[in-house]
Amino acid sequence: MNKRNIVKIDDSWKFVKSAESEEDAVSKEGTPVTLPHTWNAIDGQDGGNDYYRGACWYVRTMKESDLPEGDEIWIEFRGAAMAAKVYLDGKCIAEHEGGFSAFRADLTGLVHQGSLLAVRVSNEESDHIYPQKADFTFYGGLYRDVVLIGVPKEHFCLNDHGAPGIRVTSDVDLANQCATVHVTTWQNGGPVVISAAGQKKTVPSENGEARADFEIKDVHLWDGLADPYLYTAEADLPSGDHVATRFGCRVFAIDPQKGFFLNGRPYPLRGVSRHQDRKGKGNAISLDDMKEDMAIIRDLGANALRLAHYQHAQEFYDLCDENGLVVWAEIPYITLHMPKGRENTLSQMTELILQSANHPSIAVWGLSNEITAASMVTEDLLENHRQLNDLCHRLDPTRPTTMANVFMLETDSQILEIPDVSTYNLYFGWYVGELSQNEAFFDTYHAQYPNRAIGLSEFGADANPSFHSADPDRGDCSEEYQCLYHEHMLQVMEECPYLWCAFVWNLFDFGADGRDEGGKHGENQKGLVTFDRKIKKDAFYLYKAAWSKEPFVHLCGRRYVDRAEEKTSIRVYSNQKHVSLFVDKKPFAEQDGDKVFVFSVPISGEHEITAVSGAVQDTIRIRKVDTPNPAYSLNSQPAAKNWFDEDEINPAYYSVMDTMGELRQCSQAAALLDQVSSGSNQGDVADAVKDNPNLQRMLARMKMLTLLKQAGIAPEKIKQLNRILQTIKKPEG
Repeated sequence: MNKRNIVKIDDSWKFVKSAESEEDAVSKEGTPVTLPHTWNAIDGQDGGNDYYRGACWYVRTMKESDLPEGDEIWIEFRGAAMAAKVYLDGKCIAEHEGGFSAFRADLTGLVHQGSLLAVRVSNEESDHIYPQKADFTFYGGLYRDVVLIGVPKEHFCLNDHGAPGIRVTSDVDLANQCATVHVTTWQNGGPVVISAAGQKKTVPSENGEARADFEIKDVHLWDGLADPYLYTAEADLPSGDHVATRFGCRVFAIDPQKGFFLNGRPYPLRGVSRHQDRKGKGNAISLDDMKEDMAIIRDLGANALRLAHYQHAQEFYDLCDENGLVVWAEIPYITLHMPKGRENTLSQMTELILQSANHPSIAVWGLSNEITAASMVTEDLLENHRQLNDLCHRLDPTRPTTMANVFMLETDSQILEIPDVSTYNLYFGWYVGELSQNEAFFDTYHAQYPNRAIGLSEFGADANPSFHSADPDRGDCSEEYQCLYHEHMLQVMEECPYLWCAFVWNLFDFGADGRDEGGKHGENQKGLVTFDRKIKKDAFYLYKAAWSKEPFVHLCGRRYVDRAEEKTSIRVYSNQKHVSLFVDKKPFAEQDGDKVFVFSVPISGEHEITAVSGAVQDTIRIRKVDTPNPAYSLNSQPAAKNWFDEDEINPAYYSVMDTMGELRQCSQAAALLDQVSSGSNQGDVADAVKDNPNLQRMLARMKMLTLLKQAGIAPEKIKQLNRILQTIKKPEG
């Protein structure tokens, strides 16, 4: 044998949804499946909040062609959600807890033609395996490849938390345009021949570890979108075993006043977040799916990507390396802290770092996401974060740590002092508060803590591309309100240069089976692109106007065809500075502007609207109708801009115009609110966080009407509630 042999075994599996034991699973008929596979592709996206969470089995008979040549044979599972037990011929040979990282088991001397491989995979509820409470579906299954690896007796390490056996770091001297590259390998033999950047060295293996340093003059930097140059490091043993990895030489830095720096120059991270799942597929996606996602990101022009909320496929990190995206990588320590889950957070972080550290695109390790949303800041929670933070620095001293904090967390909380840099997920103008509170929050925080780097890790608003309004309002899930929301947030980013990052939530709509709202079942619709990747919503083009250098113009509202207004607002997004508008092929108006151009156009029949800037143009068609199209509204009936006339509300009595806090002070009014809120359709996370005291304080300051509209309550039901409240007299004085 003279090389490492890898055989993919994704075909010929039998899927058994329910079995009492390995023997029971082997004996049952089951369903033929090919990997990647999840059993929640349909029920995890239908909005029933009842998708199957339990244990299922995958069974396969090993064929002669499956068995690679080698003195040792190992099996590698690249994604088994969320916990797995692996049996070979009735013997349990491996267990793993964590649904997003790779793990391996040694089959040497055990596997042969005809061996029965049975894998118990479970996404059932647990008191110690993350995630357990979050706003996305926890798909179960063997949803990434399974491979067999044949190696000689002396080989590079395969039993180190799924790590590749080779690690590369670099020290870059920007002033002298040179770098020192450090390559370390782990193996059970030697000596080791290590090569990098056209140089080769033979080094001894001491205590299973070998290291070689290489000096690179005139270093070619990995330079983000502009030039994501990759080197390759390789290592060989006398036995013939071989490992290789790509790497990049670059320098990241984060300044509290000036934000993110790449290779010594300001490089504010402005991008999107990504969940890996797809409509009808769940998380059982292909490499072609990943490549399509990357093509959409490149079309958008984003320079950064937050990979939420778990370890993504190594193939996708490869795509980030190749395309120059700066990446935030994190583990699924999310929403709800579990006292028994500390070891699981540490093991998942260990696997994330050891498996992914060679990717030059990764800039920060994320400790947790919104972990205080449904948990108090206890000493146990703090200690969990301290240990995670220390672990990150021990395993990888080259990268800073961060965490995404829920907007309800007080800015003086001591948890903010644990990671190297911090961020907040803010949803003012969507879930709570007003849009202007976003910039007010950051300006206040930055003034109070000028020596802390702060970023914006999430922000977004749901939009169903079927919903439209001439008077968009928060909670209507219209494309038009999503546009107004993101126009404001883009301005926040531009006016707060100290924000080291800003990530739109989310790039794509994604599965959240607990949700049944906004006209869609089982989806969070905050994406700039639909779940099936077929529709780029209008807000997508706002960010393309801000981030992409490819000349374009985009007319918003192409799905808003029927318009009842006498004059309609025509919105154009473009990265060009001058836009001309044509109505029915005749010149109508011209504007100079920056990203957003708005025209008021009288309409009387069917019209063709065209926006032109130089060599680029876009066209939509609209028509005047007598009444608003009910299909454009969340409640199948359009809401009036003014929900109540002044003379409809007696200020001496309670009404939906009062704040939640005012209404809660009256027992009768509070009972009515409880009846209304009992029908929440925003899923388990909403239920988990509803008692958060900071959230309650925020909600207490909001008008009841605003919250009802946000929840998608029909106008007639709101008016009915208001009529009842108007019978409850306020206390005098």
